[in-house]
Amino acid sequence: MRRKKMLTKPTAVMSDSLSTPEDAEKGHTDLGQKKFVMKDASHPPSDLDPHDHNDIPQSKFSVYTKDFERTLIKYNIEARGVRRVLPHECHPLTWRSYLQPFFLWSSVNLAAQNVTLGMLAPTIFALSFRDASLCAFFGSLIGATGVSYIGTFGPISGNRTLIFARYTFGWYPSKLLVILNLIVLLGYSMIDLVIAGQILSAVSVNGSMSIVVGIIVVAIIGWLITTFGISVFHTYQRYAFIPQLIAYSILYGVSSHNYDLSTPSQGDSRTVVGSRISFLSLTLAAAITYGGSAADYFVYYPPTTAPVALFSISLLSLLCSFTFTYCIGIGLASGISSVPAYDMAYAQSQGALIVAGFTESTSPSNFNTGFGKFLSVVTALGLVANLALPTYSSGIDFQVLGKNFQKIPRVVWNSVGVIIYTVCALAGRGHLAEIFTNFLALMGYWVIIWIGITLEEQFLFRSRFGFRIGIGKKEDRRGWGQGYDWTCWDQPEKIPYGIAALIAFLVGWAGAILCMAQYWYTGPIAKLIGEHGADLGNFVGLSWAILVYPPLRWLEVRKFGR
Repeated sequence: MRRKKMLTKPTAVMSDSLSTPEDAEKGHTDLGQKKFVMKDASHPPSDLDPHDHNDIPQSKFSVYTKDFERTLIKYNIEARGVRRVLPHECHPLTWRSYLQPFFLWSSVNLAAQNVTLGMLAPTIFALSFRDASLCAFFGSLIGATGVSYIGTFGPISGNRTLIFARYTFGWYPSKLLVILNLIVLLGYSMIDLVIAGQILSAVSVNGSMSIVVGIIVVAIIGWLITTFGISVFHTYQRYAFIPQLIAYSILYGVSSHNYDLSTPSQGDSRTVVGSRISFLSLTLAAAITYGGSAADYFVYYPPTTAPVALFSISLLSLLCSFTFTYCIGIGLASGISSVPAYDMAYAQSQGALIVAGFTESTSPSNFNTGFGKFLSVVTALGLVANLALPTYSSGIDFQVLGKNFQKIPRVVWNSVGVIIYTVCALAGRGHLAEIFTNFLALMGYWVIIWIGITLEEQFLFRSRFGFRIGIGKKEDRRGWGQGYDWTCWDQPEKIPYGIAALIAFLVGWAGAILCMAQYWYTGPIAKLIGEHGADLGNFVGLSWAILVYPPLRWLEVRKFGR
């Protein structure tokens, strides 16, 4: 008997849908223990099976990288790159999951980096303790709000932060954001290494350990933690804040009597106003720059994660940890004029002033023993938690640059990032204050502009309360993060061109340039406030961008339909 011709030929293909969350995290969905199911060959490849093209010849380089990734998986190292985390690949949601953001941001921000940034208020901006503390609080509040907002898109989308940026900036313009964020991540890491090196050098016997050695030691520790991927990263951050909280609480207790709480801010009224605005902008920039990677750490959370809870817990942790460390730094620097030991230590380095806070107390509980130096070492090693976050995200962002970059495993890009910022730290270890005041404030401009554009995109064009002009189906607009098709993250033809976002971004930058006040440049508008100007770049850049984006986006959608 003649058999009937089959309409479709069943073939065996790899199925991501059979992977466990642990497999997805390690990269087993495409490289590890492969599971096979019968699938209709006429079904086109989708987000569920992005690696169905196994019959396509691969280059030798591609074969080598696949073999290398299999080796990573063998040693329990995360091999997954930028590919979207699907709902069935997420980790189970428990009450501990909601505590993890609090632990994460507390561990990251209870760091000497923020203490040294707080020192700039009395020493560079000549602000009183009260003025500086209030500016630190409100700057942290604004910045932390933006970071917490971006973090909520990790669970709902399953996409990394700057993959999500494609939904406003499109395929090619979003690469500009990736490059800027890489500069931020590597710059922050460089600062972490310099401060850690300063502290370790200050506590060594007669400075026998050079700053160079301290930088290299901390860089290696940070590299080891981030190499093993998100599981080790989260486990470390879950507990890293505990010794830091103890150490900084002791530092506050033994040094607070040396804080100068009475000296007013220096300069005439307009100069004081300018200094307040500039320091507030600096603390805002230090906080909001986490926004460029905030969603990266929550992509394994399921879409059912409550966005309000995730936002609130993140905001609380960020605000408390930033404000606490800033105020310690402000207090230590305010005592420089009255405590000779503080003055001598600050002349050596900002890290040495932290050590002096532990060891040069004149209170009855004198800490100029080995215990004070031990706590100083704890604060130096605590910078590893702050270092791990940008190191991990830099490996992801390198891959977001393009498909050719994705062929190289994340762990390799992590290593490249570590080498880059370690070399920069070694070269710039004697110019920490200049790096802080110029680099951080400048890098905050692009993040706040991008977040402002993202807010408008969501609420004016994607929400069911926004303009109904063809973006997303009506029934898809309900709920947080709806109105987006998260499956087209790697399909340029289905996401916006990004013309409106790019123009608004450049307009915002033009406003920021006119209103920035940096050591090397002060804009014409910023010069109008006080003797040294006022850094209004964040606020003016944001306002200009959000004014021009809605009409430009409306025209873009009417013209291109996406």
